[in-house]
Amino acid sequence: MLQSERLQTFVALGDHLRAAEAQPELEEIAQRAYHKNNWFTPANTINALKAIADEFLSADKLNAWVNRYPSEPNTSPRSIGVVMAGNIPAVGFHDLLCVLISGHRLLAKLSAQDFVLIHYLIQKIKDINPVFSDYIDEVERLNAADAYIATGSNNTARYFDYYFSKKPSIIRRNRTSVALLTGAETEGDFEKLGSDISDYYGLGCRNVSTLVVPEDYDFTPLLRTLEPNARTFLNNHKYQNNYDYNKSIYLINAVPHLDNGYLLLTENEGLVSPISVVYYQTYRTQADAMTWFQERADRIQVIASAQNWLAGHTDLPTVAFGQTQRPSLSDYADGIDTMAFLTSL
Repeated sequence: MLQSERLQTFVALGDHLRAAEAQPELEEIAQRAYHKNNWFTPANTINALKAIADEFLSADKLNAWVNRYPSEPNTSPRSIGVVMAGNIPAVGFHDLLCVLISGHRLLAKLSAQDFVLIHYLIQKIKDINPVFSDYIDEVERLNAADAYIATGSNNTARYFDYYFSKKPSIIRRNRTSVALLTGAETEGDFEKLGSDISDYYGLGCRNVSTLVVPEDYDFTPLLRTLEPNARTFLNNHKYQNNYDYNKSIYLINAVPHLDNGYLLLTENEGLVSPISVVYYQTYRTQADAMTWFQERADRIQVIASAQNWLAGHTDLPTVAFGQTQRPSLSDYADGIDTMAFLTSL
C-alpha cells in the first residue's frame, strides 16, 4: 500500500469524525467509553475525538507532516508492538497513526481503560480501507514484534526496558506539564490555563500540574476566575472523591493551601500533583525560572505561558495557555520523534 493511500484513509477518517451524520454514532461510542471508564465523560471523549480530527487528520496537516520523512520503510514493513496508555480518551491514537502512516504493521496492546475508543477507531480505519486489516492486530502479547513503543509509569518503564531491550524501542516514562505565570495575566489567560489544568480531569501528561510563579504571587484572580467550574467537576463522583480526600488530608495535617471549591493549590517541590490539586513553586527572576525548568527538563512534557511568550527563551517545548491538550502531529511525547524512529527501522 502506497503512502498516498494510507494518507487518504486517515483524511477520510477525519472527515468521518467531523461529519454531522456521524455524531449520533460518536455519541453512542462516547457513552460506551464512559460505562467502561467513568473518567471518560461523553463530553471529554467527544472533545478528544474532535481534537484528533482537527489537529491530526486534515490533508494539509498530514501532508506537511509526512513530507519531513521517507515515504516508505527502509526495508519491508516491520511489526511494531505498541503498548498504549489509557489515561485520557484515545491517547494512543498518535502512536497508531505514526506506525500505519510510516508503512509498518501495528500490533496494538490496548489499555483496558481506553479499549472502547481505540478499538472503534481501528475498526473505522478497516472499514474505510479494508487493506488495513492486514496491517493492524489487537493483541495481548507482543512477542512477534520487531520493535516497540511503550508508554507507562517509571515503574513499568523498568519492566519495558528489561523485556524489550534486545530490539529497537521507544520507552516513555512519567512526565507532566507546567505553567509559567508573571503576574500580568488576564482573566482570559486564566480561563485558558484552567483548561490546561483540568481538561480530562488533569489525568494527561500534557495537563499542567505545577505553576511557577513570582514570589508573593496573588492567586485570588486565578482561583476566582476558575471557581464557576466547580459544579462541572464535582458532578463526577470520582473527581469529587479525590477532592474531598486531598482536602481532608491538608486540613488534618495543617498543610497550607488555597481552595476555590473544586481545586486545591499548595506549595510543593513535586511536579506531578494528585487529582484536584495543583502545586506551585516560586521564582525571583526570569533567569531563576529558566534554571528551574532546565533542572527538571527530563520530567517536563511542555511549558505553558500566556500567548506562549516563553517560546524562544528555552529549548523545551512551549505552548500558549489553552493549548496543552491540543498537540500537533509533530508534538511527540517525551520529545522523541516517533516517525524518525519508525522510518529508520
